[in-house]
Amino acid sequence: MRFKGKVALVTGGYRGMGGAAAKGMAREGATVISADIIEGAPADAEKGITYRKLDVSSPAAWQILVDAIAAEHGCIDILVNAAGVTEERSEVHGTDLAAWEKVVAVNQTGVMLGMRAVCALMLGRGPLSIINVSSIWGLVAGSGQLSYHASKGAVTLMTLNAAVTYAARGIRANAVLPGLIDTEMVRDQDPAMRAETISNTPMNRIGTADEVAKAILFLASDEASYITGALLPVDGGFTAR
Repeated sequence: MRFKGKVALVTGGYRGMGGAAAKGMAREGATVISADIIEGAPADAEKGITYRKLDVSSPAAWQILVDAIAAEHGCIDILVNAAGVTEERSEVHGTDLAAWEKVVAVNQTGVMLGMRAVCALMLGRGPLSIINVSSIWGLVAGSGQLSYHASKGAVTLMTLNAAVTYAARGIRANAVLPGLIDTEMVRDQDPAMRAETISNTPMNRIGTADEVAKAILFLASDEASYITGALLPVDGGFTAR
């Protein structure tokens, strides 16, 4: 039970990669708070998970949630920032400002707000493990989707910044960089986009949310106690080319 006695906060925890990570930590003993814009609990909810509604782009909502967790549990040992949205495929010259602002608000500002609130709570009080879900598109470029690339690039560098800033103060920050993963978000994408990414993936297949969750759980655990600032691709070899 790698997470017995630990309190974990997972955003985007209703489904997809965040949902798989929340369930995995709960199965290994953690008390998990799953925060998502979707209200309620999914049909396959796991014992040990409390589901809370959260708009990750709202500073006030973050503070209310973190204060409530602190009041009930006294600490947050693990923060997983997995909430994210994407956009329709577009080129730079056709970027829609409203779409840009929405993607950046959730993917970039949401991660910053989460790290800010939880680091402020835990600084000087005990160790904290942060795992941010970035993307291969936060490391290398694809065609179109400028705001998604920009937001995930920011997540990658914010992770490195937090790792260096807090390494000597008991806070570890790492990121997983998923490639093409079989989630609701990807299923809604243009099939041609999926086929193109698979064709450029050496393993020649799509990944699963559970495969990403296993990487998240490793980085969250004490098994990774000497790892901070790591960017771990879970991408079937896509970024190895």
